[in-house]
Amino acid sequence: MKIDLTDTTSGKINKALVQGRRAIGTPAVGMVLTLVIVTDEENAYDALKAANEAAREHPSRKLVVIKRVSRSPRDRAKARLDAEVRVGADAGTGETVVLRLYGEVADHAQSVVLPLLLPDAPVVVWWPVNAPVDPAGDPLGALAQRRVTDTYACEQPVAELTARADAYTPGDTDLSWTRITPWRSMLAAALDQVDWRITGAEVEGEGFNPSCELLGMWLGDRLDVPVTRTASGGPGLTAVRLTTDSGSIVLDRADGSLATLSIEGQPDRAVALKRRDTAELLAEELRRLDPDDIYATTLRFGVGRLNEQTPAAAGGSAARRSAAGSTARRPEAPGERGAERGTEKGTEKGTAGGGDKSGAKTSAKTPARKAAPK
Repeated sequence: MKIDLTDTTSGKINKALVQGRRAIGTPAVGMVLTLVIVTDEENAYDALKAANEAAREHPSRKLVVIKRVSRSPRDRAKARLDAEVRVGADAGTGETVVLRLYGEVADHAQSVVLPLLLPDAPVVVWWPVNAPVDPAGDPLGALAQRRVTDTYACEQPVAELTARADAYTPGDTDLSWTRITPWRSMLAAALDQVDWRITGAEVEGEGFNPSCELLGMWLGDRLDVPVTRTASGGPGLTAVRLTTDSGSIVLDRADGSLATLSIEGQPDRAVALKRRDTAELLAEELRRLDPDDIYATTLRFGVGRLNEQTPAAAGGSAARRSAAGSTARRPEAPGERGAERGTEKGTEKGTAGGGDKSGAKTSAKTPARKAAPK
């Protein structure tokens, strides 16, 4: 059932929700959270489709906030709210309200959303695109216990990770972090099978994929080893290689669906590591609404620490440079060259006159013994 409301208010939208539930014969509200989706008109359909699929596992009231851009100054001065209320089969599991904000009301979206939140239920805000750098500082993000972003959709995804680390607030999370959950689980299970000392790691994946950086930062933070980030043609993450004192551990996924786990001294094993869609990622994030401490420590590790040299390697390189510099001949100044020649001449004269200075002093102090008379 769909109910269209033009130039409406939050109170009228609430009445339309009650009217729709009664019309379909389900007056009870059996939803566990409110999911606020902040997007634009271009990405609204895909975002709502993913949210409806995730709602099969987490029945929720979905509020889609679309801020429409007014073209003329006269339209920007007017405030208008249009809404589309969907209940029953048209809304999937739960309820859906599509809010379109025009003019000045677009700058006060939190005032429109607040009366529509489910009472005594957690609130999750999701930005599929154009997420703020500080989600907790956003007026809509301040209403939520959990704030979901996706750095993969940003213009500069790797640089965005540094900005998110500086502005992190407990409750923030990223779908780029959610994408590597199967990789982290598989690598942790592989390390549980051996008792080897890890000496280094390498993460391989497509260039502008922040999941590769996040996985490398997680390995560097958890294992305290140098991590190298290398680029490949994708899709997504393609391989992780761990170097140990007893051999290598390799998790390789070339086709985006089936991976191969190789451990030194053991037969290779095929592992299912398919690339998951947005609905699966969102459903995973909605399973836990408490702060993700591991994600926080991974962000604080820093992107800049990837591809760093170990202290031992850096010291060895410095020692080699020092040794090379000492063996290289230093240019001589003209005064030094003359002084050196003068020293050489004085040494030659001293040698021709009876040896070195120490020998001359010794002969002066000890006179030669006279021969005995025959």
